[in-house]
Amino acid sequence: MRRLLLIGFLLTLVLVGCSGESVANDMYEHLEETVELERTFVEQQEPFTALEEEEQELYNQIIELTADEMDEITSLSEQAIDTIEERKELLQTELESMQGAEEEFSQVKEYVDELDEEPKEIAEEMIQTMDQRYEVYQQLNEAYLSSLDQDKILYELFMDEELTEEELREQIDTVNQSYDEVMEINTEFNELTDTYNQLKEDFYKAADLNVVYE
Repeated sequence: MRRLLLIGFLLTLVLVGCSGESVANDMYEHLEETVELERTFVEQQEPFTALEEEEQELYNQIIELTADEMDEITSLSEQAIDTIEERKELLQTELESMQGAEEEFSQVKEYVDELDEEPKEIAEEMIQTMDQRYEVYQQLNEAYLSSLDQDKILYELFMDEELTEEELREQIDTVNQSYDEVMEINTEFNELTDTYNQLKEDFYKAADLNVVYE
């Protein structure tokens, strides 16, 4: 039932031998500050994955039990719901991190018209890609919250002594469908992240900025 998220991250590039004031240098500062502001988002992934794995283990234990072991089912279900609530809190922290990064990134747009033709063309594509990436992240966050709500309903059903096999099967199908949606959006987010990372490198090269990987 459970599938872990694998979310792409922004590359950090360090400017070497900065050559005075320039539009590209100013853009570099905002672009790399955007990476820093997304760091909180990045840091959420490890505890997030740990909570997903914990829930998966609890789920596996629950489905091995029988209706005669309702006390144990209830205890495990309550623990699983606790992991859901913790992930909701992490998702909120993630969202705030991404919103701050998006606001920082938006500041690069004011410099684009001052660029030479080649870096300007790349910068416009880079900005379009990043704007789309933030839009898709919003969809991803909402889809995952919705899937967690469906998870919670499932564990509440496990605690219902009147639960029928049909009700359980329908809810498991709903949970799986919600995760399919999450994974589809997540794949798009990862692809946009990869595209943006490459465009940012291309922009720095076209703007003659000497950068290296951190």
